[in-house]
Amino acid sequence: MTGPCATVAIMTTTDETTTTHTTDACAETVFGWILGMEHTTALYLGDRLGWYRSLAQDGPATAGELATRTGTAARYAREWLEYQAVSGLLTVDDPTAAPDERRFAMPAAHVPVLADLDSEAVLTPFARILVASLRRIDDLLEAFRTGGGVSWEALGDDAREGQAAQNRPLLRDALSRDYLPLLGDVDAALRAGGRVADVGCGEGWSGIGIARAYPTATVDGFDVDAASVEAARRHAEDEGVADRVRVHHADVARADAGAYDLVCAFECVHDMPDPVSVLAAMRRAVTADGTVLIMDEKVADAFAPDGDEVERLFYGFSLMCCLPDGLSTPGSVGTGTVMRRSTLEEYARAAGFTGVEVLDELENDIFRFYRLHTG
Repeated sequence: MTGPCATVAIMTTTDETTTTHTTDACAETVFGWILGMEHTTALYLGDRLGWYRSLAQDGPATAGELATRTGTAARYAREWLEYQAVSGLLTVDDPTAAPDERRFAMPAAHVPVLADLDSEAVLTPFARILVASLRRIDDLLEAFRTGGGVSWEALGDDAREGQAAQNRPLLRDALSRDYLPLLGDVDAALRAGGRVADVGCGEGWSGIGIARAYPTATVDGFDVDAASVEAARRHAEDEGVADRVRVHHADVARADAGAYDLVCAFECVHDMPDPVSVLAAMRRAVTADGTVLIMDEKVADAFAPDGDEVERLFYGFSLMCCLPDGLSTPGSVGTGTVMRRSTLEEYARAAGFTGVEVLDELENDIFRFYRLHTG
C-alpha cells in the first residue's frame, strides 16, 4: 500500500539496535488483518452452510447447483464462490462464462484443510471459535474495561463445538496412535486395562480415542461445563465406547484418590481459574507409579516482540476467548492461552509435584506435552 504518509518513519532505539517502522509497512500489516477477518467470516459461512463439504463430496457446482444441494440462496452462494476463487481456495472452469453458469471446484489438496473434519490439517473449526467471540464483543469490551470476564458457557455452541472439532483429529486419533505408544510405561498400563482420568475433557474426544485404541482401558472424564459433558456422553455412545468412557459433570477433585494409571489434561490448564488446586487434585488421583500428562500450547519460553505465527495465534485466542473465560471466575489467576513453561512449572511446584519434564519425543507443531513428576 502507498499513501501521502508512506515515507514517514518512527524510530525506536534500543541499547544495541535501531529499528525502523514505516507507515507503509504498518498499513500493509493492518490491511492484512482486515482481509484476514473477511476471510475468516467467509470460512465460517462455508463451514456452517455446508458449502465446503458439498464441493468436496459432491463435486464441482454452479451457484445454483450448490444452493440446491445445501438448501441455501443461489445469489449468496454465487458471491461466496467468486470470493473463494478470487482468494485462491476454489477454481473456476470458465471465468468468462455468465455468472450463473460458472462451475467452481475444490482442488483435492484443499479438502483436508477445508472440508475433512477428520483431517489433522483441517482449519475451518478455528473460524467457529473466532466468530463465537466476536458475537460477544460488547461483553468483551466491558470485561476489558472492568477486569471481568466472559465465560466459556456464554460463548456458546460455536466456541465449544469449534474447539472440539479442531482438536478431534489429534485427540481421538493421533494421540493414541502416534503419541502415547512412545511413552512405554503409559502404553503398557493402558494395554493392561489401566484407568484414565481425563481432566477438562470437553466433548470427550481424548478419552474416546484412548478407549478405542486400548480395548480394556477405562476412562473417567471430568468437566465443569454441562453442555460439553452432554456432548461427550453422546459422542461416547456414537463411538461405541460408552461402557468404558464415563463422563462426569464435576471437578477432578471428585475423582478417586490413587486410582488412575494416567491422569491427563489436554489443552485446558491455561483456562483454569485455579490451576494449582486442579493439579493438586490430579496428583492425588494418580497411582504411585502412574503418570500425570499435560498438553498445552507450544509457546516460546519467554516473551519477545518477534514472536512467530504460533505465538501470535495463541495471543489472539487469549484475548478473544481463553483469558476472558479464565477471568470470568472471581479470584482467577488469569493465565491466558500463552502459558509459558515456567508458569506451568510454578503451578506444578505449588501443587506438590517435584518436577516437570518436557516430552520432546511427542513432537507437535502447536502443542507441547509435559510429564509431571510426583516423587
